[in-house]
Order: sequence, then structure tokens, then C-alpha cells
Amino acid sequence: MPFTEPSLAQRAAHLMSARSGSGGVIACVFDEKRDGFINVVNHVFALSSAEWVAYVAQDAYPGRLWLNSAMACLQTTSAGLLAFNDGKWHGQLASFGLVARAWALQNYGGPLFNPAYHSHFADAELTLLALNDGKYTYDPDAVLVEVDWEKDQKKVNADDRALFQRRAASGFDDRITNPTLMSMFA
Repeated sequence: MPFTEPSLAQRAAHLMSARSGSGGVIACVFDEKRDGFINVVNHVFALSSAEWVAYVAQDAYPGRLWLNSAMACLQTTSAGLLAFNDGKWHGQLASFGLVARAWALQNYGGPLFNPAYHSHFADAELTLLALNDGKYTYDPDAVLVEVDWEKDQKKVNADDRALFQRRAASGFDDRITNPTLMSMFA
């Protein structure tokens, strides 16, 4: 969990752990230099050897048994990416996700997310790759809601939006040719 506000991260990590219903480690990494969510997640992913990795944020609020439910779903579906019920996208986008390492390593040769992104749209690209591969699933019982009171007033990173549009125009390195998928986040 990348964080910029220590008190918020501590509260979130404590509640995530208490409500997980599962073992595991919550790695909280202070993004003191503001390297960005994507860089921090990729760094932790590279240092980890966990079979499954959840990417979450300091403003995530977990439902009861959020991780236990997600892991059970991933194991029974053999998906590579599970979208948590974030209360916004209704399974259309894995804004918070649980990833099978074996699948993730096939995408960019090591990092979880495309490292060209800074803070936005990497989750959308990862979602599209999983959908294209038939490796995407959603569990409405795995609740992990983003609680950002100013979210709707914030703008997304313009450079990340432009990068996503350029990558979409190329079919994400020619990996996605399905027009329906290509129009999902246009």
C-alpha cells in the first residue's frame, strides 16, 4: 500500500488486516518522494515473491472478509486479476485488485503495472489485458471501497491519460484487438 499520509495508512492497514479473514502481509510504503502509486506498487511487487498480490491505497475501506473472499474467488476461477467491489465501477474496472503473480509476470516482463504510468490508468490497462486473456473476474463480496471525499473534484494525471490514449491506439502493443474492449475506457 503506497501512502503519503501515515495516519491514514495506519488506520487502513489495521482495518484491512483485522477484516481480511486471511493471512498475509500488508506492505505499507511511504511515498515520501512522491514517486507515484504505480512506481511504488511495482517496486514492492518486484521485492515480493507472493503468489497473489493485492494493490490497494491508503484510502481503502475493507468489507468483512474482503481478502478471504477474493482469494477463494481467484483460486476457483483461475483468473489472473480480480476486481474488488469498490462501490464505483461494479466490476468493470479493477481499481483495487488482487493479481496472480504468474499471470502478471507475462504482461510487462516483471512489473505489475506498465511502469510508464505515474498514478492513473495503469489499472485500466491491466483490466483490459486480463479481459482480453479471459483472466478477469469480479467478486461483489470482496468489498474494498475507496474513501476519498474529494475524489470527484480531482483531475486525473493528464500525462497518464495521454499515455493511455496512445497505448490504446496501438492496441496496447497489439495485444488487444477486440473493438468492444478497446471502447471500454475510451
